[in-house]
Amino acid sequence: MTVRRWLLLLGLAGVLHGVRCQQPVPDSTGFISIDCGLPEQASGYVDAATKLPYVPDGAFTDAGSNHNISAEYVAPSYSKRYLNVRSFPGARRSCYTIPAPAPAGSKYLIRATFIYGNYDGLNRLPVFDLHLGVNFWTTVNITRPGTAQIAEVIAFVPGEYVQVCLVDTGSGTPFISGLDLRPMTNKLYAQANATQALVLVERTNFGVSDLSLVRYPEDPYDRVWIPWSDPEAWTEISTPEKVQGSADLRFHVPSAVMQTAIAPRNGSRTRTIELPWSAVPNHAYPEPGLIGIVFFAELEVVAGDALRQFEMTINTVLWSKAPYTPKYLISDIFFNSEPHQVSSGQYNFSLNATTNSTLPPIINAAEVFTVVSTANLATDSKDVEAMSAIKAKYQVKKNWAGDPCAPKTFVWDGLSCSYAISMPPRITRLNMSFSGLSGGIPSYFANLKEIKYLDLSYNNLTGSIPNSFSELPFLVVLDLTGNQLNGSIPSGLIKRIQDGSLSLRFGKNADLCINGSSCQHTKEKSKSMLAVYIVVPILAVVVTGLLVVLLLSRKRKTRGTGSVKPQNEAGGAQSRSRNSDDGLLQLDNRRFTYRELEAITNNFKTVLGRGGFGCVYDGFLADGTQVAVKLRSQSSGQGEREFLTEAQTLTKIHHKNLVSMVGYCKDGEYMALVYEHMSEGNLEDKLRGKDHNARSLTWRQRICIAVESARGLEYLHTSCSPAFVHRDVKTSNILLNANLEAKVADFGLLKAFSRDGDSQVSTARLVGTKGYIAPEYAVAMQLSVKSDVYSFGVVLLELITGQQPILQCPQPTNIIQWVRQRLAKGNIEEVVDARMLGNYDVNSVWKVADIALKCTAQDSTQRPTMTDVVAQLQECLQLDEQHFI
Repeated sequence: MTVRRWLLLLGLAGVLHGVRCQQPVPDSTGFISIDCGLPEQASGYVDAATKLPYVPDGAFTDAGSNHNISAEYVAPSYSKRYLNVRSFPGARRSCYTIPAPAPAGSKYLIRATFIYGNYDGLNRLPVFDLHLGVNFWTTVNITRPGTAQIAEVIAFVPGEYVQVCLVDTGSGTPFISGLDLRPMTNKLYAQANATQALVLVERTNFGVSDLSLVRYPEDPYDRVWIPWSDPEAWTEISTPEKVQGSADLRFHVPSAVMQTAIAPRNGSRTRTIELPWSAVPNHAYPEPGLIGIVFFAELEVVAGDALRQFEMTINTVLWSKAPYTPKYLISDIFFNSEPHQVSSGQYNFSLNATTNSTLPPIINAAEVFTVVSTANLATDSKDVEAMSAIKAKYQVKKNWAGDPCAPKTFVWDGLSCSYAISMPPRITRLNMSFSGLSGGIPSYFANLKEIKYLDLSYNNLTGSIPNSFSELPFLVVLDLTGNQLNGSIPSGLIKRIQDGSLSLRFGKNADLCINGSSCQHTKEKSKSMLAVYIVVPILAVVVTGLLVVLLLSRKRKTRGTGSVKPQNEAGGAQSRSRNSDDGLLQLDNRRFTYRELEAITNNFKTVLGRGGFGCVYDGFLADGTQVAVKLRSQSSGQGEREFLTEAQTLTKIHHKNLVSMVGYCKDGEYMALVYEHMSEGNLEDKLRGKDHNARSLTWRQRICIAVESARGLEYLHTSCSPAFVHRDVKTSNILLNANLEAKVADFGLLKAFSRDGDSQVSTARLVGTKGYIAPEYAVAMQLSVKSDVYSFGVVLLELITGQQPILQCPQPTNIIQWVRQRLAKGNIEEVVDARMLGNYDVNSVWKVADIALKCTAQDSTQRPTMTDVVAQLQECLQLDEQHFI
């Protein structure tokens, strides 16, 4: 890493913690060595044993307090970094954020050290957790006050920061003595990758009689090799000759470690070396798996017919594929790629001499690790930088430590985040009301690109409102109430207010005004002018609407006999006498006779489709307008009630993503609805390839169809009064026009929530289509708008996979379960419709899959609203567009 890059990162680390960083760049090795609890004003020092420089920790955390260990536990053998600690009382999570000395995507050995030493005078040994970023690392269980404990992990670090967090689990105050970062080559320890890390259980150097450690500089990565020998049980073997390294570049062990070994004592009856290994369970990994790496080199000249040959077993299961003979002065390695796992966590590693062997087995060194997952994703880096800068500017304390959104249980106070499969969390809501903020509003807020709700109300903010807020694409509410802001409302925000995409709350800012030329710093002037600027256009629209209503009303009054009467609000169509067609149907659309339908459809010649109501026919009006005529069949299970529901509803609802009704027919026993013609048919046929000559829908087209149909449902749920539930959302009820624009159709099963505040109603009968029906509706007849959300989630899965809602593979399986099982393996390609030929942005597909699975949650309260679905699908469309720029 260049000095320039390090200084840039170090400066940003200061922003992350709101402190000034005046620490040196990493030493010549690229290492970072931190003495935790060393006063910040101290200049640092060089460790006597390793000659590595140690620095204070104040530049890397803004939490905790410094303490010295009790004098009774100070020992001459202690390294200087063990004499003091930093403790973190009263905080659930406290973190160190350290600029990574190697490029993003590098592998590190990260080591944390602890000596309690009764620093707090409580004589209470704590237990707490360590996290590496947003992933669990290990549980630190302090068992002796004067004994050093080490936690070490080998991990892949995807970003430009290494974050180590101490988590209070309710069993004592977390503390730390030292923290080391040691970059490694990425070829080493192949078992440590982007999704898993190796946590050290033990690293042993066998056959060392003087108990001296091997670490840096003998080990270039500063691994600490702990000596182990028992003269009563083992014979120590050593050589002054250098041992050549292994040809396997995935492993490296210093010659100083390989120059010693142990073997069973001469003359002993046993020809076996047995070593116990323990994988200590914790609350996150009650049955941890174990990775073993063992190192061998022959240190003695084996002359004549002598033979050293042995086999290796773990818990009596053969590990080595064949009897093994170590090579003279050449390192050799055995290891397992997948972790061994037994419920007890106890492993017995044995080296057993073969019957042909004249010499006992030997072993030079061993490393033992458990495996932890690092698959949890940190918050999007741009969001993290923005929040860290906001934290630094306003000196926010709260619980703002570590990652803002992850893990979910540690999300920062005032934040809400979105969580998508295989994509970083994004900040969607920030509430900093009543937080004592003062000064201007910085540009950092505008870097939260996916924020929807921003509340900065009731602070002491001054200055003007940044126009950059208007550039936040998903921002729907901006609350600046109760501050001391001045100047004009930016034109970009005014435009967003007028087009209805943003709600701006700005009351109790006496000095706000419309523009610079008319600013008068009075509360009355500011409010009145802004009201005029915003309200006048709205009033103009209202007045225009009233004029249109009056004109239509006058036109209706002048209609002659046989015209359709206005709807009677008190009675409603279904309360009228069924002997009068005009009383039965009170609709504003055109009314056709059955003979007219025969002429329109050329005697019902061309069938466009069939459904539960009956057949849909192609037709043309006298002016050449193409229409679709849905004629109720005599055998239809849907009767007058469904017909009336659909007909009457379509006179009330109008949205570009809902199919429009042209007219209707109620002529004796004949009932029909006449719709606008959708030339590309329904989505089901498009996905299943009913027209074999047609191209498959592209991923871009599929997302657009999803967004448009979601908008239609959102209109039914949120813009109608009362709100409507469609009850039969499925691909065959999503129609496409010549431009492949989607419109939701078939409103015969529509259900209204008649009372204000209703979120759920009970129904007397179950309607809908198998494979799409929400579980709470199917089981308990409980219906809500979330029932439509569930059905729409199935539609999204069909768009991704091209499959039907019920698959035969070979047993009937619903598409939700089918997709969940495959996505659990992390392979999105296995579920994507092959007809798209790989032409899609994989992140966009993952996000749509995540939305679909959230929509189909078993618990209806866990499903998003259609408003949320629309917003998230728009994000997916943006991802796909960016992919092909």
